[in-house]
Amino acid sequence: MTRRFDLHTHSTASDGTLAPAELVERAADAGVDVLALTDHDTLEGVSEAREAARRRGLVLVPGVEISVTWQGGTIHVVGLDVDPRAPGLTAGLAGQREFRDWRAREIGRRLERDAGISGAFDGALALSNGRLVSRTHFARHLVASGRAESVHGVFRRFLKPGKPGHVPGQWAPLGEAVSWIREAGGQAVIAHPARYPLTRNKLRRLFGEFVEAGGVGLEVVSGSHSRDDQVVMAAHASDFGLLASAGSDYHGPENPWMELGRLPPLPVGCRPIWGNWRAAA
Repeated sequence: MTRRFDLHTHSTASDGTLAPAELVERAADAGVDVLALTDHDTLEGVSEAREAARRRGLVLVPGVEISVTWQGGTIHVVGLDVDPRAPGLTAGLAGQREFRDWRAREIGRRLERDAGISGAFDGALALSNGRLVSRTHFARHLVASGRAESVHGVFRRFLKPGKPGHVPGQWAPLGEAVSWIREAGGQAVIAHPARYPLTRNKLRRLFGEFVEAGGVGLEVVSGSHSRDDQVVMAAHASDFGLLASAGSDYHGPENPWMELGRLPPLPVGCRPIWGNWRAAA
């Protein structure tokens, strides 16, 4: 029997809208057999998700999505099957969250100063339930308060480079983030590679440096990848000897085009990252 994998999802521990247990329930109802919870720079939701997975008979892979600064831009690296108690990883993520907290307050200051929008930080904080505050929380607050019609519209008008609420990321270096994942016993995967505004040569340079640092996987199938993107990324994975991963990047039912359990199969010739996972066999 073919098993269904979704190895990139988010909960309310970061910028998803479902609690970890609710996410697991929805995944199980959608027919997902193996689910990775990969919240941004935090492992806070893993314990709750693991308990729910036991109840539903679903395999829960503890994971995290780490923001990385590479050549002045932001890249996301997913760590799969990590030990949530690993000291190097937990310390590294704590540093990431400190920057996230400062950035969120700075976004609020800049939106008030440069766009005349007061109370944005408090609104985003309320939507985060006191957890990690992300740009997505700001976007949801600005939509709810009538400043824009969509989350995408908020990013375009207020949060992208050159806009009043943009604060450049100051994240972990690529090699450092990969080392945290490796030391925690996990596998490092570049998330949604087709989304980055990189030329083909720069993308291949990124993959080369990633492999040199000890990275092993590439998200070939993603909720934001087209069929053509999948074919291109499958070729890159083959060229660099990378294992292929698949994840929806699910954030909640508000985005019905990115649903759990609906991922297409990996392109022919890909070596799945779960090939040697005993728990998934």
